[in-house]
Amino acid sequence: MLIVQDADAAVAWYKTALGATELWNLGGVAGLEISGAAFFLHEVNPENPTETSPGQAGVTSIRIEVFADDPDTFIERAVAAGAIGAGIEDHHVPWGTHRQGGFTDPFGHKWSVGDTSPLGPFPR
Repeated sequence: MLIVQDADAAVAWYKTALGATELWNLGGVAGLEISGAAFFLHEVNPENPTETSPGQAGVTSIRIEVFADDPDTFIERAVAAGAIGAGIEDHHVPWGTHRQGGFTDPFGHKWSVGDTSPLGPFPR
């Protein structure tokens, strides 16, 4: 569950920038999915100081990992919608080449986006 300052703005951004589908929305708490992978977001609750957004805390310790058929386009779409992008690179791993990059969304959450090669099958 991602903590955000403004749940409505976050839902709209994730739908536009990442192609997320809204599963449900309770006003301040919402369920979304990207290509069948569900995730949830929750608006900051001032009565619960243990749940802060990255913007409030000034840092995030979470990195969301997404595997996409076309990581370049996924990242480009997010950056075009206001994310701050990190370069995408080819990483040489035992199963071949893994293409990966990332971005920080407007709500302070870090995303890594790579191709689907780590999902297997792996050569022996």
